[in-house]
Amino acid sequence: DRLESFYRGQATSYDSFRRRLLPGRSELIQLLDLPAGGSWFDMGGGTGTNLEFAGERLRDLAEVHLIDLCPSLLEVAAQRIRKSGWTNVTPVLDDAIQYTASGLADVITFSYSLTMIPDWFAAVDNAARLLKPGGHIGVVDFHVSRKYPKRGRSRQGWFTRSLLPVWFGCDNVFLSHDHLSYLEQRFRPIAVREGQTRIPWVPFVRAPYYLFIGRNE
Repeated sequence: DRLESFYRGQATSYDSFRRRLLPGRSELIQLLDLPAGGSWFDMGGGTGTNLEFAGERLRDLAEVHLIDLCPSLLEVAAQRIRKSGWTNVTPVLDDAIQYTASGLADVITFSYSLTMIPDWFAAVDNAARLLKPGGHIGVVDFHVSRKYPKRGRSRQGWFTRSLLPVWFGCDNVFLSHDHLSYLEQRFRPIAVREGQTRIPWVPFVRAPYYLFIGRNE
């Protein structure tokens, strides 16, 4: 209900606004191996934009599950699926924490959705259960660094670490410095990248984000 009340009025314009705000999504999908005949579960897939980043590889997959908990966003996704003629894609209204399927996935993605799941660690645990041995998980999302980050990782200043989570939290987006650490514990890292993106209409403020690809072993 909370998600629906927030997104109902902006579902049709969701993609146009967030195209500038949410970087790294296309890069993530391009880096992932989407095996022909395999399966892909996109957790918190929203309007289905990620599917377009896969290009022709999408049609070679046996099945794609687009899981989201917001009916309005899923309706936009369903329209995109019908328009594109993707007969192997199924939109699913469900919770990433408790979603189950008849088979395991070759690829699971979270694209700017972990920060909107209060029990995000439970969603990661569920993804590990749903992912085939040797399968890949891909995550891109906002985050903040620890005060003393792991060697080689970015370190943000006090303003970013302390105030940006409060600001994002007003829209129920919960930035965390634990995402990367937990993902690296659950999966063998294949690629880890960090960057920053400008926030539209807010000069001089940049939001840190990360990209993670791991293998389920």
